[in-house]
Amino acid sequence: QVQLVESGGGLVQAGGSLRLSCAASGRTFSSYAMAWFRQAPGRERELAAAVSDNGGVTYYADSVSGRFTISRDNAKNTVYLQMNSLKPEDTANYLCAARSNWPRVHLGYTSGYNYWGQGTQVTVSS
Repeated sequence: QVQLVESGGGLVQAGGSLRLSCAASGRTFSSYAMAWFRQAPGRERELAAAVSDNGGVTYYADSVSGRFTISRDNAKNTVYLQMNSLKPEDTANYLCAARSNWPRVHLGYTSGYNYWGQGTQVTVSS
């Protein structure tokens, strides 16, 4: 069982930065791939970024590539999302998720994730 708690969201002006954190409980954190999804009102949940269990492989959605950086610290049971050059369209609830494998395809399918946090709200003003 893994519990995930996100923090670091808030209100920021366009062009600004935020750093999200997701703290995980349990001693098996390093065996899970981790991801940040986001969901805006009226829209489907979408994968923003993901990182493999040892941090060696990362994935970014085209919409955030070059602006967001996902990283993890397995000693601290924490995954981070550094968000730079934020845009109003980045406004969403950002959720942390964990999965037990790293598939070759369909990394963005929510059904593949075993555990989810409650999310932290990010609002970017224009």
